[in-house]
Amino acid sequence: MARSPFSPAFWRSPLRGPRFTGVLGVVLLGGITLLFVTGLLSYAAYNPDLSPVNDQTPDKGLLGFYLFSWPTNPSWLYRLTQGVHVTLGVTLVPVLLAKLWSVVPRLFTLPPARSLAHALERLSLVLLVGGALFQFTTGILNIQLDYVFPGSFYPLHFYGAWVFFAAFVAHAVLKTPTALRNLRRMRAGEERERPEERTDLVAPEPDPPTVSRRGAFGLVGGASLLLFGTTVGRSFDGPLRRTALLAPHGWTDPGGGPGGFQINKTAAYAGIDRGETTADAWRLVVTGPAGTVRLSRARLMELPQHSAALPIACVEGWSTGDQWWRGVRLRDLAALVGYEEDPPDVFVESLQRRGAFRRAALRANQVADPRSLLALAVNGEDLTLDHGYPARTIVPAAPGVLNTKWVTRMEFGDL
Repeated sequence: MARSPFSPAFWRSPLRGPRFTGVLGVVLLGGITLLFVTGLLSYAAYNPDLSPVNDQTPDKGLLGFYLFSWPTNPSWLYRLTQGVHVTLGVTLVPVLLAKLWSVVPRLFTLPPARSLAHALERLSLVLLVGGALFQFTTGILNIQLDYVFPGSFYPLHFYGAWVFFAAFVAHAVLKTPTALRNLRRMRAGEERERPEERTDLVAPEPDPPTVSRRGAFGLVGGASLLLFGTTVGRSFDGPLRRTALLAPHGWTDPGGGPGGFQINKTAAYAGIDRGETTADAWRLVVTGPAGTVRLSRARLMELPQHSAALPIACVEGWSTGDQWWRGVRLRDLAALVGYEEDPPDVFVESLQRRGAFRRAALRANQVADPRSLLALAVNGEDLTLDHGYPARTIVPAAPGVLNTKWVTRMEFGDL
C-alpha cells in the first residue's frame, strides 16, 4: 500500500535532521538578512519619495518609509550594493533549495497545530516557503530580463519582500536557538541526534545512505560557488566579465571604441526615431521660475563643458567601470532658469516610447553634485544613439534607469 506524504514513513532520506537543517538555516539567516538590507538600499537609491515619478508602488503606506536622500559619494556605491544583492541572491539558490528540501516533511505534519507556538511556526513556515520561492523566482527572472510574471516587477518584488521577511524574522526567532545549539554539538563531535532530539525531520525508517552529510554540504556549497563564478563577473570589466555566463549583460560583446561598454536598452527597443535626434529636430526644453529655454545641441556645446569618470550600474546587477563623460553640469542648467544657488530637484523626460522610466526625477543633492552632467560625449567622442544621443543624464551612484537617455525636457523645482 502506497504511503502518503502525511505519513512520517514516507520521508526516508537519512540526511534530513536538525543538524543538516540547522547549518543551512544559519547560512540563510546571514545571507537573507544581507539581501534584505541591500534590497532596502536599492529602494532608497530610487529616491522613492519623488512619487509618482520614481516610485509607483500603490498603497505602500508605512512600508514605503524613506529615511534619507540617496548620496552621490562614493560614485560606485550603487554598483557595490546592487551587485552584492543580485550576486548573493543567485549564489544562495542552492542553499535555499536544500533548506526547503530538508524541511518539506514539516509541511505535511499532522495534526496541523499541536499548540499556539506550533501553529505560529507552521504559519511562518508556509509564508516563508511561499515568499522565498516568489522572491527568488521573480528576482532571477528580472535579472534574466524575462518578464513573464503579471504586472510590474517593482511593486511585486517590493510587497513580496516584506511578506517574506516578516515570515523569515518570525521563523528565525522561533528556530535560531535550536539551530545554534545543533551547530555547537556538531563542533563538539556529536554526529548523531540524541533520542530525545528526534523530530519530524528525522526519518523513522531511513533508507541506506548514498551520500554523507559532509558530501551533501559539499554538493550544496559547490553549486553555490558555481553560480557565484558564473554571475559575479557582470560587476567587473575585462576578462572576468566573460565568466558571467548566466548574465544577459555579462558576456555579450557591446562592441569596440569609445562607446564599447554595456547597453541595457537600445534605441530600437526604446522606440527612438532617429529623425527626432537630428540637429534640426532636437531641442532640450529646460524650465524653472525664470521661464523656459530651448537649447540645441550646438548651443549646449557652447556652454561650459565638464568631465567626470562615472560607472553605470543597473538594478539587474550588472555594471560598467568608469567611463569618461563630458557635458554640461546639471546645476549650470538649473542656473539658466533661475536657480543660481542651491539647485532643486529636477524632473527629466526622455524621447523613449517603450519600457519603464521614460521619466525620472533626481534629488537636489544629486543635481548639486559637480559630477552630475547632461552628457554629450563619452570617452572622447559624441554619444552613440544607443548610449543616449543627443544627450543623457549621468549622476554618481544613481541606478542606471535614473541616468536618463535621449533627454528632451528638464523641469527644475521642488517635486
